[in-house]
Amino acid sequence: MSADVRPIAASELPEWLRTVNTGFLTAARVTDSDVAMRAKYNDLARTQGAFDSDTGRCVAAFRSFEQELTVPGGAAVTSTAISNVGVLPTHRRQGLLTRMMAAEFAAAGARGDALATLVAAEYPIYGRYGFGPATFLAEWEIDVPRTGLDPRLSVPADGGRIDLVDEAEVRQIGPELHERLRARTPGMIDRGERWWRMTTGLEQVSWRQYQEKFFAVYRTAEGEPAGLVTYRADDHWTDAKVPQNTVQVHNLLALTPQAERALWHFLCSIDWVLKVRTGYRAPDDLVPQLLPDPRSARIVTSADFLWVRVLDVVRALSARTYEVPGELVLEVTDASGPAAGRYRLDAGTGTCERTEAAADLRLDVSALGSLYLGDESAVRLAALGRITEERPGAVALADAVFRTARRPWCPDIF
Repeated sequence: MSADVRPIAASELPEWLRTVNTGFLTAARVTDSDVAMRAKYNDLARTQGAFDSDTGRCVAAFRSFEQELTVPGGAAVTSTAISNVGVLPTHRRQGLLTRMMAAEFAAAGARGDALATLVAAEYPIYGRYGFGPATFLAEWEIDVPRTGLDPRLSVPADGGRIDLVDEAEVRQIGPELHERLRARTPGMIDRGERWWRMTTGLEQVSWRQYQEKFFAVYRTAEGEPAGLVTYRADDHWTDAKVPQNTVQVHNLLALTPQAERALWHFLCSIDWVLKVRTGYRAPDDLVPQLLPDPRSARIVTSADFLWVRVLDVVRALSARTYEVPGELVLEVTDASGPAAGRYRLDAGTGTCERTEAAADLRLDVSALGSLYLGDESAVRLAALGRITEERPGAVALADAVFRTARRPWCPDIF
């Protein structure tokens, strides 16, 4: 089969959205409100479709949008965020995604984007396009009776307080809290107005009915908001009328360890609650150690999350800071082209430039993406055969240079 790959027209948005819904197994039906919301937020110049040459049907979908990604050191780097990728089961294995990805990389290069980012629904797909997993996540389930906490003591011990708030107050407090945390957390991405409207029920899509949530804010002793948690609870009782409910955390932001401790202790103090699911957290999150018995929190999810594809090596590596000084010459291979070359990184000054000097390390662009935010180990990648050491000691130096003291974290799917 042949297909025409191109940006869609406004009149094609309903069919494009039907393709997205079918690919993600949500619903084939598309409502007028769904189309109106997409028309408001989708940049049609960055919304691609593949159209079957015989039938004219949209058989594959692809979208990108501008995103800011916080990198080690606190800089916000512009990336092209890729989402809504799907090919109908009738048209798989025909190179449609490869064509759409190539078109996006060319457009990103023209825009000057240093990176591309995505959250991979399936692991094997995106490595061949130069993406590497750059952040990971974990979710814990807390067995509340085992924590050792006194459920009667939900008031923060540091003089702060917890207040339950409504959706309107969340829209006032949340964006600033998130931006303050994002500015110092590698891996976090920006949240636009739509994110806050969706999470508080002002906007929704037909196939994902909004479910009311509870919102709690931690305020310091001075009254300043320093933490926010969004959560829901189920309604489970035993035959003997004993409540055994589970709280599911959807979002928890904390600017200080004190705020983080206060919010987790509050969640574990709610009446009728037997378990707390933490939602997606960084793998080195503090939550288990904030409890008197850390074993009361068991990991129920551990997986890769944000994937990074370096498009402009010089700009990307110059944007972040490094843990120790040192110089490395990296030879990057890139089958798609934009990142291929040899680069000298001076971690002491944080500068990167193209060079003809002999390589210290050879690696694929996907391995560079995995190293970029500081989570992956160069030593591990070398052991896996994904980095080749050309100068003795270069792998160990790269490990020290790229790794960060705390693991990067991206809490948001897109």
